[in-house]
Amino acid sequence: MQDIYRTAEACTGLTDGQIDEVLAKTLEGRELKNVLILPPDFSRFHSKAGYITRYYYRVLTAMGVSVDVMPALGTHVPVSKEQWDVMYEGIPYEKMMVHDWRHGVVRLGEVPGSFIEEATEGIWKDPVDVEVNRALMDEKYDLIISCGQVVPHEVIGMANHAKNIFVGVGGSDMISKSHMIGAVYGMERMMGREDTPVRRIFDYAFEHYMKDRHILFVLTVTTAPGGNIRTHGIFAGEGRECFSAAVKEAEKQNIDLVDKPFKKCVVYLDPSEFKSTWIGNKSVYRTRMAMADGGELIVLAPGVERFGEDPEVDVLIRKYGYTGREHILEMFRRPECEDLRANMSAAAHLIHGSADGRFTVTYAVKNISQEEIRSVGFKSADYDELSKIYDPEKLTMGVNVVSGEEIYYVPNPALGLWIDRGRFE
Repeated sequence: MQDIYRTAEACTGLTDGQIDEVLAKTLEGRELKNVLILPPDFSRFHSKAGYITRYYYRVLTAMGVSVDVMPALGTHVPVSKEQWDVMYEGIPYEKMMVHDWRHGVVRLGEVPGSFIEEATEGIWKDPVDVEVNRALMDEKYDLIISCGQVVPHEVIGMANHAKNIFVGVGGSDMISKSHMIGAVYGMERMMGREDTPVRRIFDYAFEHYMKDRHILFVLTVTTAPGGNIRTHGIFAGEGRECFSAAVKEAEKQNIDLVDKPFKKCVVYLDPSEFKSTWIGNKSVYRTRMAMADGGELIVLAPGVERFGEDPEVDVLIRKYGYTGREHILEMFRRPECEDLRANMSAAAHLIHGSADGRFTVTYAVKNISQEEIRSVGFKSADYDELSKIYDPEKLTMGVNVVSGEEIYYVPNPALGLWIDRGRFE
């Protein structure tokens, strides 16, 4: 099929009818019996992928097609019944296939060390295994639909496309090493950019091992002012070009270049979406390039109840903490820290979530103790107390003045990237 793009002319975004027209065109001329859909989990609720998945499920099943749905979890916990009913209403919960990144994958080959060494400017020389969930290689599927949002990302630069395959439904070696490569290379060198070392690794893997599978990418660019999803563009195709087109739109919609760094930034984490610091630390990743030296980041986190999405990762976060890039790398090299080396994605996450002493991070919580928060290297505060001062119901996106003090408010860190203009340029 030819790529199909549609961008919104109005600031309110595309209508559902306009989105439906694009989705209908992606099915024209296809004779299908079995389809596998790979949507995101609830942490990407504002991607519009829930709507897209529901459309495909409804239309395809009406045509007599058998449809399976496997959320691209990566290392996240499975989608709960409550979350499923909100994001995928109308699709039976029993239709959900749960991705197992440790045991449910098949090895297809590897990205050779020589390619990785060149792609990473010499910082990484080991090969990386290419693994995907076994279902993706099941020839009964006439079509695999990978849908989700293109948005700035701390590991790869811009999320989605092949990342949804090799991380979302990929295996432990690729997940762990790609995260660590990104952390060592430097997320501030990559966030918001299409061409990065990790992207090149995923592109290599896709071209060499997945090009014979019929994978339709349906990519969105969205924002959510006031919690209302606006779809600024939808980009569908079976190649790489649809991703490049989506990146250009995401650069316009999801990167905010600010004229001066934030002395104080307040980020709100919706409790229905953010249950762990593993996901909630997007508040750190996405604002760090706008934070002033000596600045303060306050994270209002009423739903955070744990550190890791995975129990083993939770243990590692509690053991090593968000203690800075250099300290984590030192621990990573020590012989006695085999547990950290065995889970590179956790090590990378600890680097990503550390402020490295440049600014402070205060988590205001309800469902986890302040002592636990402090034990992993953050400052802590009571959510009820801080939310009275910085009331999410009263703050608006951007600059606010609270008791005579200027703050910058971010209602959802997952949907953007904030950068000091001088730092980016």
